[in-house]
Amino acid sequence: MDKNIYKFIFKHTKGQQIYILLVTICSMPFYYASLDIPKLIINSALRVDDPAIQGDEFPRPLTILGIELMDVSQYTLLGALCVIFLFLVLVNGGFKMYINIYKGRMGERMLRRLRYLLYSRILRFPLSHFRKVSQGELIPMITAEVEPLGGFIGDAFAVPALQGGLLMTAIFYIFSQDPMMGVASILLYPIQGYIIPKLQKKVNLLGKARVREVRRLSQKIGESVSGIQEIHANDTAQYELADFSQRLGTIFNIRFQIYNKKFFIKFLNNLLAQLTPFFFFSIGGYLVIENKISLGALVAVLAAYKDLSPPWKELLTYYQIQADSRIKYDQVISQFEPQGLMDEGKQYADADEFETFEGETAAANLSLQDEDQVTIVNGVNFKFPVSDHVAIVGSSSSGKEELMLMLARLIEPTGGRLNTGGTEMSELPEAVTGRRISFVGQNAYIFSSSLKENLLYGLKHRPNGLGEESDAAEGETPEEMPEVDEAEGKKPKKKNKKKHKIAGRADLAGASDGTESPSGRRHFLAESGRAGNSTNDIFGDWVDYKSAGVGSSNGVVAAALKSIEIADMAEDVYQYGMRGSLDPAVSGEAAGRILKARIALMARLHEPAYADL
Repeated sequence: MDKNIYKFIFKHTKGQQIYILLVTICSMPFYYASLDIPKLIINSALRVDDPAIQGDEFPRPLTILGIELMDVSQYTLLGALCVIFLFLVLVNGGFKMYINIYKGRMGERMLRRLRYLLYSRILRFPLSHFRKVSQGELIPMITAEVEPLGGFIGDAFAVPALQGGLLMTAIFYIFSQDPMMGVASILLYPIQGYIIPKLQKKVNLLGKARVREVRRLSQKIGESVSGIQEIHANDTAQYELADFSQRLGTIFNIRFQIYNKKFFIKFLNNLLAQLTPFFFFSIGGYLVIENKISLGALVAVLAAYKDLSPPWKELLTYYQIQADSRIKYDQVISQFEPQGLMDEGKQYADADEFETFEGETAAANLSLQDEDQVTIVNGVNFKFPVSDHVAIVGSSSSGKEELMLMLARLIEPTGGRLNTGGTEMSELPEAVTGRRISFVGQNAYIFSSSLKENLLYGLKHRPNGLGEESDAAEGETPEEMPEVDEAEGKKPKKKNKKKHKIAGRADLAGASDGTESPSGRRHFLAESGRAGNSTNDIFGDWVDYKSAGVGSSNGVVAAALKSIEIADMAEDVYQYGMRGSLDPAVSGEAAGRILKARIALMARLHEPAYADL
């Protein structure tokens, strides 16, 4: 991934950033014209006839930006200028609203892309890395820590362009009215530009320390949850509470220092901002008295300065957010680049071209060391036919478990060679090892889904009948997929007109995102592609019936039930089902039949033969 957040943003949103810059440039003339209207209203429409000035009487010319349009009466001139001013206010507001919505959507897409990239990297972490990092660290990084980055990514180029353009336009207008007042308007900006970054740098360092301590706090919470039995067994609750209190105190002190410095920066900004009107009223009032500038020009300058302050504050706020976002991005990215990260190509390549393994499995001087350089497997050599049944015998610390993990290509050896069927295991993609090699460990995980979904989990490699968008994205990794705007996106082919039903996914069963209809689903997948996410439909048919040796969903259910009987778990599964409950939204027909059975049972129990029960 890109080390610099600006490189990451520009790499995926270059076209959108250029477009929003052009829109911003187009909005500046309208903003400049709106600054000149108050002066025209005061100097032209509200000023009475001056007999000493020839041609000063009404009707007067309607003049916009130095261009005389027509001669009109005083009331008509006032009304026309007010209407033009209102029109320019609406135009400028429309530009701002459009830019804000556009950059907001762009920021949300990039936040979605970033989260997807980070999650895809977790799926490529080496197994050994999960012993060094906890869920309590990874989960907040993907969910909470990157959340503010979405807003900043949309603002990264738009805010400097828009607010900087507004600021420079207002300054240019003030200078055009009077150079001395123009100097007064920017006199304190260099002071703010020098002091504020110095103070902000200290705030940034404290922010970095805060993020680090919050991660340690998350790790401590996860450790307490995992070791709760030991805490109760050894009466160490007070010890753990004291430890937790110390960590909370450290975070409190850091956050309090951040608040002190942030509010001092805000106080300083407000103080310096209020000094500038002092120069305007004193210098500008003197110039009006001396007839050096008109009263309308002074009012226009004051109105322009009123519009000068918000962009300047926005730019200072942007600088603070930019520094904080850069730190967060750097810290998050550094945690997702562990040594031994699986190559993207190995995870995204398909396996259709590879045949079933035949021949021999052979190892030559196979070795494995952990992260502390402790040797676990040392110079192992063996060779056996793939069709043979082989047992690896040894003590618990002999490295037999690690050797099995290497044979399944779940961990990479640090030395030697391992090949199966004449192919180097290190060169095989996960699509081959995941389908051709079956591994069952003692710590099998049950996902939060139905029993059927867990039984068929090993058959869900790719969706059946990929659509147009999935074909287009085939072979592209998440970090390679470009940002695509709506005008450039392709609509996927119409596959069917059935509603997408969420079957067996307890974590998605309550989803209501407007994607139930075919058109809504197509739009959802198209938006997913624009954000660089997977365009494979999670609600499609993912079961590999060919690998299961069946031809339909009914056949795969029968095969699953047969496997349960072979494992001697039929009674356990039956009792598990009897203890469960049906969701009427998913299994409405079955729920209705059960309710009818209850009514029939209740009627039967009221018969005289069962009165004594």
